[in-house]
Amino acid sequence: MSRILCVDDEPQLLRALAANLEARGYEVDLAPTGEKALQLAADGHPDAVILDLGLPGISGIGVIQGLRGWSQIPIIVLSARDAERDKIAALDAGADDYVTKPFGMGELVARLRASLRRNLPPGELAAIETDHFIIDLAAKRVTTEAGVVKLTPTEWHLVEFLARNAGKLITGRQLLQQVWGPQYGGETNYLRVHMAHIRRKLEPTPSRPLYFHTEPGMGYRFEYAGPTPR
Repeated sequence: MSRILCVDDEPQLLRALAANLEARGYEVDLAPTGEKALQLAADGHPDAVILDLGLPGISGIGVIQGLRGWSQIPIIVLSARDAERDKIAALDAGADDYVTKPFGMGELVARLRASLRRNLPPGELAAIETDHFIIDLAAKRVTTEAGVVKLTPTEWHLVEFLARNAGKLITGRQLLQQVWGPQYGGETNYLRVHMAHIRRKLEPTPSRPLYFHTEPGMGYRFEYAGPTPR
């Protein structure tokens, strides 16, 4: 299930977007300002953003630039501004698509689906299967024989990033900046706490991990017997 962040200062439009997207199976976060959008994006790691340009405080262009500082998630601008210069400015800042208001919900959802498809890495594995759990990269969940494991968004993003780089040593700084954002790098206590939680949920013996390994003074590594995602 993809998570979509909708950013607009019109409450009625936000409610309409939420209702229509949730009816189609998406999870939706709503932000009425650019500041709130950047906070929700850092905390929730959405799979795509639908963004108005005319926002109070940080502008839509500012939000695009802020997101592009650490993420390549699809950004669809949804704006009443139809001048060519506005479209060029948004696309040059890093937006992936531009839809003008008024708009058809069917067209917007079609463009959203296309953006999500384009954002999938080519040739990636749909899932990683170990002897004790399955990491479903497409569905964004981990399952064991007992069922779906409840991971927080942060735990999932740590698991996902390590799994996509199976066998590689990932430094603490790399993990922090990938999951928390570019302003992080030295908060290794964050990683210790979350990795301990992940091991308790997924490792058969958390004190002797088979999969999520710590390389003291360097970083973390996910190891499993299987093909490496590319």
